[in-house]
Amino acid sequence: MPEDHIRYDVLAQAALRGVVRTVLADVAKKGLPGEHHFKITFVTGAPGVRLSERMRAQYPQTMTIVLQHQFWDLIVRDEAFDVGLSFGGIPERLTVPFEAVTAFFDPAVQFGFQFETVEAVAANAEEAAMRAPERSAGPASRPAKPKSIDALSAPEGKDETPNTGAGEVVSIDRFRKK
Repeated sequence: MPEDHIRYDVLAQAALRGVVRTVLADVAKKGLPGEHHFKITFVTGAPGVRLSERMRAQYPQTMTIVLQHQFWDLIVRDEAFDVGLSFGGIPERLTVPFEAVTAFFDPAVQFGFQFETVEAVAANAEEAAMRAPERSAGPASRPAKPKSIDALSAPEGKDETPNTGAGEVVSIDRFRKK
């Protein structure tokens, strides 16, 4: 199999993070339309994430926030978004770079994205580079299939987050020409 010098996996993730950015920017300007609301999971230790020490201690690896009824001052920039939320009655201001986001889900329409973290993409690239000698061994050797971004969809009427396993996980690999 030829080596992917273009890195379509990285480009696809960037494009889908752009969808999240566009949706949040629209909500920042116009508010949430209809019953739409968002569950956003991110890596709390990722570069650029800003949250209080109290929240970082409570969520040392990942955190899922819900943008529905009680959030304020949503500001969307090219690389990150800021939002005010209340946790246990205490207001907090968060900054979340889009690169730190690992899942975005809109329960109103049962649609979302699940992303690899920057570290996972780098690890996949390193693994692919280490497997390069195997690729030249001939047609019998098959490189490991790269991880892909998954689009999540679940049956209507169910309000479940992406990491519960609800719904059908549709891999982008399904749409690739073989």
